Amino acid sequence: MKNFVKIKKGTYRNAPIKDAIFPLVKPLTFGKKGAFVTVDGSALMGPESKRVRILVDSPLSVEPSSKEDYQALMPVKKEPKKKETTQQAMDRIKKRFEVLDQMTDAVANGTVRGLIVSGPPGVGKSFGVETILEEYDAMAKLGGGVKTEIVKGSMTPIGLYKTLFNNSSKGDILVFDDCDTVLFDEVCLNMLKAVLDSGKKRTISWKAESQALRREDIPDRFEFKGGVIFITNVNFENVRSKKIQDHLQALMSRCHYIDLGMDSTSDKFLRINQIVRDGMLKEYGFSKEFEKEIIDFMVLKSARLRELSLRMVLKIADLAKMDFDNWKQLAESTCMHRQKNV
Repeated sequence: MKNFVKIKKGTYRNAPIKDAIFPLVKPLTFGKKGAFVTVDGSALMGPESKRVRILVDSPLSVEPSSKEDYQALMPVKKEPKKKETTQQAMDRIKKRFEVLDQMTDAVANGTVRGLIVSGPPGVGKSFGVETILEEYDAMAKLGGGVKTEIVKGSMTPIGLYKTLFNNSSKGDILVFDDCDTVLFDEVCLNMLKAVLDSGKKRTISWKAESQALRREDIPDRFEFKGGVIFITNVNFENVRSKKIQDHLQALMSRCHYIDLGMDSTSDKFLRINQIVRDGMLKEYGFSKEFEKEIIDFMVLKSARLRELSLRMVLKIADLAKMDFDNWKQLAESTCMHRQKNV
């Protein structure tokens, strides 16, 4: 049976040892340098330390210990993270986008009032949202359903106020896509907090004097009854500015927030594969083999591509449609960073 000792105070190769427990190899012995204990130090010092001598000040510095105490002091070995398989990664990404579809549908039918969607550019955040809302718009033209407006680009506070007013009726759905500049304007942020609130009544007001509002007969106060989806490239949880961070936290607390993730290159390629497989390039009339060739080309040239996105897939597909024999050379010139001369 293996015995254990606790070294209350000692040294090994001039390094201090204090309150450490070791399996005992040889009991306390006296040598030229004084008293020492031979122990198995491999667990703490490495496999080459199976038999080491620890000098102690006196016999009182050594006391019996137990296996349980020894194990309690051992560093916990972390289980190596299991590597995610390609299929598992695809399933994870697919589930995220299925949740996005479900939440978009909930905004369109009035169950959810506000939704923020965050994710890297070019992975199809807008694609799924717009596809679902197009179905609702088609129903609206037949005499029922919602009215959708998609707003893109930068916006001033007064422009935001007017846009909100013009889409404030019950059944209106307002989608902000690529409007990240409003997140860094305090006036715009306060309006967004109001319209994305999950409360029953959302009142928006504009207290500053404005001839533009008077000319268009827009009141300085109105109730917003529509739905809002805000699609952004900004990860609200990683913004460093404390001032903006507080506002973004307030936005997340008021409505539903989906972080699509996919920050890695491999995740982005998996998402691109999914969308292409589901028919993104159908109108081009390419074979499945050629669609795969486009994706394989992007994988091969990923380090030089100006961006890794669904938009880039379409750009390269356009070049292949334009010149089927020379599309790779065209892509090298128009879709990639110039290769530096060595």
